[in-house]
Amino acid sequence: MKEPLTEELLQELLASPDPLRFADKHRIGKRNLPEYLQQLLDEKGLVRSAVVREAGINETFGYQIFMGQRNASRDKILQLAFAMGLTLTESNRLLQAAGVNELYCKNRRDAIIIFCLDKGYSLQKTDEELYRFGEETIC
Repeated sequence: MKEPLTEELLQELLASPDPLRFADKHRIGKRNLPEYLQQLLDEKGLVRSAVVREAGINETFGYQIFMGQRNASRDKILQLAFAMGLTLTESNRLLQAAGVNELYCKNRRDAIIIFCLDKGYSLQKTDEELYRFGEETIC
């Protein structure tokens, strides 16, 4: 199910007589990481084991992230985002669901990651770009 754009949600919120009903309808603040990961797998026709392997995450730890049994660092979530081939919007939603900061273009490292996501770079190529610019790599 494709999510509405922020602008569309804003218009609906402003036209709504009750902000709580709006929040409940759109599950604002209720997205959790395991649900969103599964939604992305389903939408993109991906297999969890392949994503975890492509992300370079330990299989057991990856399974625990997908099941909500372990919290993941921001960089582990980014590894999953690149392994799933997510867009910037999807990546930020994934980061948000994990309870970590979204990518922020005024942060130099984040700006490089945003650029790489937009260009469809692999995780490895992104790490190479981060290294080239003297920033901490994701992996």
